[in-house]
Amino acid sequence: MPFRSQRWLPAALLTLALAAAPARADNTVTPPRSGQVGLGISGSYGTFLPTGELGNEFGSGPGLSVRLRYRMRFERAIGLTFDAERMNARNPSGDAGAFDSLGNDPPGVVRQYMKMVTAGFEFYQLFDTRERTVKYLSAGAGLAQISAHLSDGETQYPIAGDALFVSLGAGFERFFFRSWAWDMNFKYKPVLHDGKINHDLQAQLGLMFYAGY
Repeated sequence: MPFRSQRWLPAALLTLALAAAPARADNTVTPPRSGQVGLGISGSYGTFLPTGELGNEFGSGPGLSVRLRYRMRFERAIGLTFDAERMNARNPSGDAGAFDSLGNDPPGVVRQYMKMVTAGFEFYQLFDTRERTVKYLSAGAGLAQISAHLSDGETQYPIAGDALFVSLGAGFERFFFRSWAWDMNFKYKPVLHDGKINHDLQAQLGLMFYAGY
C-alpha cells in the first residue's frame, strides 16, 4: 500500500503544478488601486471636420499625447492630458480666415499645416477595475494653443489667439504585465475659437504605467 501511494505521488504533483500554472501567470498583472498615479504616452491621429474656420482650412494628421491619471475610489479617476496635433492644410494657401492673409510678400508663401497644443483636465468613470481590461468614459476641458507653419519656415498665429476646448471620450486599458497597460481611446473635441466651433475627432494608442506604493 505504501508503494502504491509513492507511485501515484509524482502524477499528483504534476497535476497540481499544471493547475497552478495559470494562477501564477495571472499574478503577473497587478491592477492599480485607489491612490495610485499613472503616467502614459500615446501616438494619435486626428481630423477636423470641414466646419469652422480651422476645420475649413485644415484636415487631418498625427499627434502625440502625454497623460497623468490618478485613481480614486468608487471606480473613478482624474487626470491631466497634454496633446500636440499636426493638421495638414486641405488646400495650402495664404488667404485670410482664422489667420491674417499672407498677401504677396514674399510671393508663393502658404500655410502648410497647423499645430494645436492642448492642456486639459479630465474626469474618468471606470468599469471592471479588478479585471485585466478596464473600460472607461471620459470628459474634460482645457486650453488650446494654435499656430500655422508656413512654407518659408516661419510661424503664424491666429487673429483670435488661443482657444477653449471640451472633450468626450471612451477607451480601455489592457494590462499585460504588472501595472503596465496598453491604452486605447477615441475622443471628440469641440474647439471653440473666435466664436466658432471646430470639431476634432481623435484616436490614440499607447502605454500607461501605474507607480506602486
